[in-house]
Formats: sequence, C-alpha cells, structure tokens
Amino acid sequence: MPPLLEINNISVSYGPVKALEEVSLEIREGEVVALLGANGAGKTSLLNAISRLVPVSGGGIKYCNRDLTGVRADKVVRKGIAQCPEGRMIFPDLTVMENLHLGAYIVRDEADFKQNLEHAFNYFPVLSDRRNQKGGTLSGGEQQMLALARALMSSPRLLMLDEPSLGLAPKIIQQIFQIITRINREDNVTIFLVEQNANEALLHSNRGYVIENGRITMSGSSADLRKDPRIIEAYLGGS
Repeated sequence: MPPLLEINNISVSYGPVKALEEVSLEIREGEVVALLGANGAGKTSLLNAISRLVPVSGGGIKYCNRDLTGVRADKVVRKGIAQCPEGRMIFPDLTVMENLHLGAYIVRDEADFKQNLEHAFNYFPVLSDRRNQKGGTLSGGEQQMLALARALMSSPRLLMLDEPSLGLAPKIIQQIFQIITRINREDNVTIFLVEQNANEALLHSNRGYVIENGRITMSGSSADLRKDPRIIEAYLGGS
C-alpha cells in the first residue's frame, strides 16, 4: 500500500528566505508521526504547505496516492485532512457551538453533524457544558480542547496538530496526549504531530522526523529516537 501522505522534495520560501528546502517524508495509514524541531525550523511551514496555505516550489505532495500540490485549501479539508493550528486560533467572540459549526462547514447532512458533535463531546465533555460560552472566556486547556474538537468536526482521515501542548500546564498536557492517542486508536485517525515537547511527542508516536533549518536531518522509530544521544542532548534535556 502506498503511504497515506507522501512529501517529495518540496521547498517553501517567503521572499528571499527559504523556510523548507527539499523536504521529503511519508506517513502511513494509522500511524502517529512526530515532527521535532526548534522554533523557526520549518515545522509550521510544512503543515501549511500540506494544507495548501502556502505555495511550494519543486517536488510534490501526494495524499491517498493522488497529487495534492495544486489543490485549493478548502478542497484539502474535503479530501480528509484537518489542521489544528499553533496557538489554538479559535474565534474568541464566538461560542463553543459556533466554533464547532465552523469546523463542520463541509458537513451537509444534519445527522452527520449531530454524530460528529456527539463524538467531539464524548472526547471533551467540558465543551458540552460550555457550549454556549464564548471561546475567549475558556481556559487555555479548554481552548486547546475546542481547537481539537473543531478539527474533528470535519471527520478527518489525517489530523495535523501544531504544538498542541503549547502553554499548557503539565496535567492538561497529559490529558491532551491521552485524547490524541484515543483519537488515533479508537477512530483510526492518522496523526501528524508537530511538537517542541519532544518527550511527550516521542512517547505518543510510532515514528519521528527531525527538521533543522528547513531540512529533515533525522528520522526513525520513536523508540530509537528517544535513545539517540543527539536527540537526548538537543531535545530531551540531556548532556
């Protein structure tokens, strides 16, 4: 079987600045794949390239063995890819329900919407209790839950998460990663996880890649990467 997602030698530039340079990786159905890297390494640029929010030069992107490179961003969501952005990016002046409705904009059948909503509330019961509350009044952890639930409302086959633990307390981080694991295992949703919290990312993934200065520099099983002295020194607080 071909990979669910295949990236072949893509580059992304912002004016004269190269954010990605000939990046290649693949993600197979049912995996959780982590992408590690420092700030400015190119992690978000890669997710945005997959979502077709930024143009790529050279190479190509395949999803379900079909070219995604020229597809519009709205069509990417319809094909089964959802991105949960860094910093949550919820709509603070809209209620929880209104935010979730926006996540389900491609869902036309009312029964499917209700099923997706029930599914999201099953993962995040606190959102059900706060359904009429404005997103901006939620705690940081609740806002991250809302961002995840909003992404799930489109029934994605591939869920891309950009720094889901950013700015959260350790207890909430544990809850978020437990839910991410459940989404992968119970719903068979493939997950591409971008994280600076390398320890949690490698504990909750099957494989990982490391990106530095816009290039993939390492890859392997998450278990092997956790034991690699370079990863320990650079990302796990070793010496």
